[in-house]
Amino acid sequence: MENSNTSSTTSVRLSIMMFLQFFIWGAWYVTVGNYMTKEGMASAIGWAYSVGPIAAIISPLFLGTIADRFFPSERVLGLAHILGGIFLFLAPNFANPENTTPFILFLLAHTLFFMPTLGLTNTLCFHNMDRPEKQFPLIRVFGTIGWIVSNIVVSKWLKADELALPLQIAGATAVLMGLYSFTLPHTPPPAKGKTVTLREMLGLDALSMLKDRSFLIFVASSLLICIPLSAYYAFAPVYINAAGVEDPAFNMSFGQVSEIVFMVLLPVVLSRFGIKWVLAIGMLAWVTRYGLFGIGAIDRSYMLLLGGIVLHGICYDFFFVAGQIYTDKKADKEIRAQAQGFLVLATLGLGMLIGAQVSGKLFNATGLADSPEDMALWQQFWLVPCGLAAVILLVFIAFFKEKKDSPH
Repeated sequence: MENSNTSSTTSVRLSIMMFLQFFIWGAWYVTVGNYMTKEGMASAIGWAYSVGPIAAIISPLFLGTIADRFFPSERVLGLAHILGGIFLFLAPNFANPENTTPFILFLLAHTLFFMPTLGLTNTLCFHNMDRPEKQFPLIRVFGTIGWIVSNIVVSKWLKADELALPLQIAGATAVLMGLYSFTLPHTPPPAKGKTVTLREMLGLDALSMLKDRSFLIFVASSLLICIPLSAYYAFAPVYINAAGVEDPAFNMSFGQVSEIVFMVLLPVVLSRFGIKWVLAIGMLAWVTRYGLFGIGAIDRSYMLLLGGIVLHGICYDFFFVAGQIYTDKKADKEIRAQAQGFLVLATLGLGMLIGAQVSGKLFNATGLADSPEDMALWQQFWLVPCGLAAVILLVFIAFFKEKKDSPH
């Protein structure tokens, strides 16, 4: 571990790592739907947003295991980014409205290498900090800043929301990140010599926690809320572009600005209202967001659209971050890491995969794939996730029982 004398230098190096990590993701993830629409591949947008969840389920089984047990984290991080970056850079060469499969497969190849790097960057941070509980939040925020800056670059500066350029920029940045990773502090494999089990990798030892009814309701609600949630990530940029908003990805970045603000407020709100109502507020924000999108579609109201975007801070922090805190409090020390892994599998894996497929089929069924500029169809589209999120919220409030002081 780095000692105190070098921690400030190390913090700068790790902050740059986090900035690049999320710059890569933000550069292409927000714009790819509009690019696919422009290229006549709108019917496959649901699949483009399914590759990340598929990778979140599959990649820990191979790349995560390698990083944990056999090779230094910085080397695995570097190699993963270089290989993933090449696949992402080449993906636009396979854009074809007649056959979208090769393009989707290249996105999948990228995400299979990218998803494990989210955990690897955290591993590098925690291993090379002397005060992680204080230092990590300050370093992690540079990831959110990286996402915001990437949206400004590709959308506001380059006006490339409908072009292949964001994919190429993200791919090239990933290769740069890969090379930079080899210069990061040496971080030996944290589980070297330990036997690996499928149960541990999938966090299945945490299944015993589901005997607690409140935790079961929480996990079920988390999984289910990810179904309407996916509609936002996949189709909000397409929607605001169709509504005539300039620089869609740049406008979407206001959601990440909001995320930073509400992250600071989260501890205060948790202390005041307790975990149940913080989670409920987060879910209510999803209902409100989709309601604003639906109402805003009538007259293409920029303020209502922006209001839905700015709610992202509450939507994400008050549900996902608060949920991670709740899970950490509920889990025994021995299985805390597995409990978090299980939560990721249930939400970013299964929930988001189901959601991407459902929202993709809804997008195609409403006729939006053929007429993305039709605001009446968009209103119908947003009412579905709005209603679904409302039902999940009501069920959660009715059945989740937790003492107010549980998160303390």
